[in-house]
Amino acid sequence: ATMVKRVAIIGAGVSGLASIRCCLEEGLEPTCFERSNEVGGLWEFSDHSEEGRASIYKSVFTNSSKEMMCFPDFPYPDDYPNYMHQSKVQDYIKTFAQKKNLFRYIQFETLVTSIKKCPNFLITGQWEIVSEKDEKQESTIFDAVMICSGHHVYPNLPTDSFPGLDRFQGYYLHSRDYKGPEVYQGKRVLVIGLGNSGCDIAVELSRLVTQVIISTRSGSWVMSRVWDDGYPWDMLYVTRFASFLRNALPSFVSDWLYVKKMNKWFKHENYGLMPLNSTLRKEPVFNDELPSRILCGTVSIKPNVKEFTETSAVFEDGTVFEAIDYVIFATGYGYAYPFLDDSIIKSRNNEVTLFKGIFPPFLEKPTLAVIGLVQSLGAAIPTADLQARWAVKVFANSCTLPTTNEMMDDIEEKMGKKLKWFGQSQTLQTDYITYMDELGSFIGAKPNIPWLFLTDPQLALEVYFGPCSPYQFRLMGPGKWDGARNAILTQWDRTLKPTRTRAVSEAKRPQPFYNLLKILLFPVLLLAALLAFH
Repeated sequence: ATMVKRVAIIGAGVSGLASIRCCLEEGLEPTCFERSNEVGGLWEFSDHSEEGRASIYKSVFTNSSKEMMCFPDFPYPDDYPNYMHQSKVQDYIKTFAQKKNLFRYIQFETLVTSIKKCPNFLITGQWEIVSEKDEKQESTIFDAVMICSGHHVYPNLPTDSFPGLDRFQGYYLHSRDYKGPEVYQGKRVLVIGLGNSGCDIAVELSRLVTQVIISTRSGSWVMSRVWDDGYPWDMLYVTRFASFLRNALPSFVSDWLYVKKMNKWFKHENYGLMPLNSTLRKEPVFNDELPSRILCGTVSIKPNVKEFTETSAVFEDGTVFEAIDYVIFATGYGYAYPFLDDSIIKSRNNEVTLFKGIFPPFLEKPTLAVIGLVQSLGAAIPTADLQARWAVKVFANSCTLPTTNEMMDDIEEKMGKKLKWFGQSQTLQTDYITYMDELGSFIGAKPNIPWLFLTDPQLALEVYFGPCSPYQFRLMGPGKWDGARNAILTQWDRTLKPTRTRAVSEAKRPQPFYNLLKILLFPVLLLAALLAFH
């Protein structure tokens, strides 16, 4: 086994900071390279977009609530709102980095231009890293590398898929270059793509512009952050019990329940939003206002664009949107690691091939990890934290990886499952709780539910039926946090505090256990009624 001591971390976003912290917990020496002058990556707003840097618009709010997207031993202040403006998240990330004393390990304004295996890699597993600061290049040898440069970096602008775009006389841009609605006042705008950015932008524009149309190939489920009874969606949806049901029920039942749940707020068929494949668990779009804007006539939804003319767009159903001033491509991002040989991460038919979305299965030594690339219907911060905890334990030899063949079998099986649940997509999507538990069990941090029910039933009920919050993954095992139990038992207090600013009566907390009993009682009553009639 090779001795790993010095670890290079590429990027000081959420994943990079989690990685620095985990290296320190494991007694390793991290050096983090960050090309900008600030931590926080994606959350750091700048009013112009730069090459190779993530970019957001001013009005971004989170889609995960604060209790579900914190570092597992570092809750948000209790007066923070549940869904936060990007500036609040940025403050939190900076505070975390300060409190955990991470800044001293970061080299800012330093660009990594190449990462190559050392000539004696087979023996040492070492990497040579070339970085550039103030036009000066420097080459350093590291024992291991953690790539944390994220995936919202290279805009995907599919101009070839739209015949006639070259002769279109209006303006077109990628959503990363959209910074605010002012420029578009009184104009006619076409937004291509029904993701979170596309919908946010369309809704924001709909107050100022003459007309907004969203064109979508496949439709999408649209969810509100405000879920049943006004609780934050993820606090009710992302629970161990719900995850157990999804995996235990036959797929036709689970599909039916999923469609029913997604269609509960409004019937998507009537709004032109219905997804082509309605049972795919593709990430839904979060937008609290879109159906209301459609109902008010300020936004409308159209199918894919067949072609552009000089001034208009012709859709696949033959309808035309005339006199367009702007086309905004909200068509997402591709990820690329220009500093790394492609074959390391995409080792098979140009698909990202990584064990658990982290380790390249064909490396002779497991000294390279990709952190924060996997997307799940959970939050990025706790996912990155757990990924980094496992990765550094692999580096430090306290965890070992399976053989290449076993890793490839696992990847094949996941690819199949991913197709069935999430459809054909470039992103590495996975079910949040299942994934977190897998990573947790590798390092001995997965909460032992049966044991909790025996020893601490109050906590067990909250862990199993309540939200699967990040604290659960620092509740037991190595890296456990003493405050985790208390954080779990008080998570609803912190959730309700910022909105109960005019307290009239007792705060109401959801009762998942009680609802479950109601569900179970229903067939019993039905049976009783049937028997009574016989």
